[in-house]
Amino acid sequence: MIERRYENENKVYVKVAVVFYPNGRLEPIAFWWENAQRYRIDRVLDVCRAASLKAGGTGMRYTCMVRGHQTYLFFEEDRWFMERR
Repeated sequence: MIERRYENENKVYVKVAVVFYPNGRLEPIAFWWENAQRYRIDRVLDVCRAASLKAGGTGMRYTCMVRGHQTYLFFEEDRWFMERR
């Protein structure tokens, strides 16, 4: 049987710099967008388990402030993704 993967054009997998704390907590501090531009995360406002209705997928959703704008960063199983605008 052939395994099929359905990609969503609104889902962008990104490279993320993360701080790992001894208690197991993860804190993303920066990410690299598709154009290889690095964006520093100014602040993490909230962390909760949630689904991305726009891009599909579920995982831990990090609500982040980046350059004065609120955005979502998702940790799905073992990969990070964001929603394309």
